[in-house]
Amino acid sequence: MGLKLELFLVTLIILTSIITMSIKLNSQKIVEKNIQKELEFSNTTFTEATISNREGIAFAAHGVRAGTVLKVDHLRYHNKNIYQLFADSGIYKGDSLYLDGNVTMHQREGFSYRTEHARYDKKSTILYTTSSFVATKGKSVIYGKGMTYYADRQVLQATGVNATLYAEENNISKAKTKGTD
Repeated sequence: MGLKLELFLVTLIILTSIITMSIKLNSQKIVEKNIQKELEFSNTTFTEATISNREGIAFAAHGVRAGTVLKVDHLRYHNKNIYQLFADSGIYKGDSLYLDGNVTMHQREGFSYRTEHARYDKKSTILYTTSSFVATKGKSVIYGKGMTYYADRQVLQATGVNATLYAEENNISKAKTKGTD
């Protein structure tokens, strides 16, 4: 009688182990987004155009498109409002261009702006910095904590400003300002 009970218990343990190992305890499906790259390129120039005119030109040393996101390295960009825009890396998402690392923008005739992180909205033509910036023109220098640059109007709004400005007529006139706006 003892042997039959032991055989029954061993069979029951084995059967229970098999059943518990084969059944998933969590009924939720784990969905993995497997985003595969659709396009990879090197040393490529992109031209943004509409039916009537050319909107902008971008050059990238390397890039990968996955889904709706285009990631590029060593980006150079320009359009009718921005003379030159450089960044170590950039991400295109819809109408926004997110820039990181040594972001530099030059106006056609005006200041040059440097920052580490920025976002350019192509639809509204506004460049937002998400870190401190330095703007230079000749001997004039502006330091700030953040800025919004309206490229179509060439208007800069900045916060945390510390500036040294020289008048263009003569370099003798010097104005130094410190402020928060």
